[in-house]
Amino acid sequence: MTIELLTVGKTDVKWVKEGLDLYTSRLKHYVPFSVVEIPELKKVSALTKQQIKEKEGELILKQVTPSDMLILLDEHGRECRSLEFAEFLEKQMATGAKSIIFTIGGAYGFSEEVYQRANWKISLSKMTFSHQMVRAIFTEQLYRAFTILKGEPYHHE
Repeated sequence: MTIELLTVGKTDVKWVKEGLDLYTSRLKHYVPFSVVEIPELKKVSALTKQQIKEKEGELILKQVTPSDMLILLDEHGRECRSLEFAEFLEKQMATGAKSIIFTIGGAYGFSEEVYQRANWKISLSKMTFSHQMVRAIFTEQLYRAFTILKGEPYHHE
């Protein structure tokens, strides 16, 4: 099984990139993991928020195959503690999915087509984080989940 973090736009904040790189390198000890960045749309000033979501949604869906499990990182998703996320991840891996794709949308969220394709929605918090920060926060939580599943001393309850 592989896990991918699919994002809209590049990571251009230095400390976010450093955190993302740190946890990406740590995750490679547990699972094949990659970050895929979809380029930001050009000339969006003439587009409505809805048009931007739809165009980004098309680009997201081009990256997903029918057999992929698509999980959206979305403010309206299910909130869970780190232990619950680890259990959720373990259950998803047990289903035999070849690939799990966690997705961070653009500034305006996801299109209706992406929501319809999604298998799950997960919220990292009731608070709003920048799309840049979510990359590092989520990758750390994914790493934490694997250390929990392996019984390693990273997570403290």
